[in-house]
Amino acid sequence: MKKIILLFYVAFLGLVSCTDDTDPVTIDPTRPTGALNVLRMGSFMDQNNSGSTGTAGIGTDSQGKEFLQFNQAFNTKLGTGTVTVFLSTSDTFVASPSTGSPNLFALGPVRAAGENFFAIPAGTSTAKYTHVILWCGAVGIPFGNAQLR
Repeated sequence: MKKIILLFYVAFLGLVSCTDDTDPVTIDPTRPTGALNVLRMGSFMDQNNSGSTGTAGIGTDSQGKEFLQFNQAFNTKLGTGTVTVFLSTSDTFVASPSTGSPNLFALGPVRAAGENFFAIPAGTSTAKYTHVILWCGAVGIPFGNAQLR
């Protein structure tokens, strides 16, 4: 008898707990909340015949979080799978392992053509960075850069 009562109780809880379910809200931390207020932007200049096009812009969302955005027209050769986005103090990729590359700030790999967002970690100042560099690590060459104005 206890098993039957327990079974009905579990079934009842299952029905009651699921009757008012709403669709879960997914929060994507790699996308801005609300509109992005772009403060500086620039157009990509193709390098090494990689087909880099589009624009890059740095701005803040409605929560004050900073992002780098590539627009819908963004494209580059993505077949290598190693195109990494860097903020830089110049249009040239200059790695300096001994000093920790203070003039470069890696944001992550590009995953697709079109609109992309890269969250800037909290506490990071982007003021000194004047360029966005697309760097292909597989072959060690730049695929493009955009000067942020």
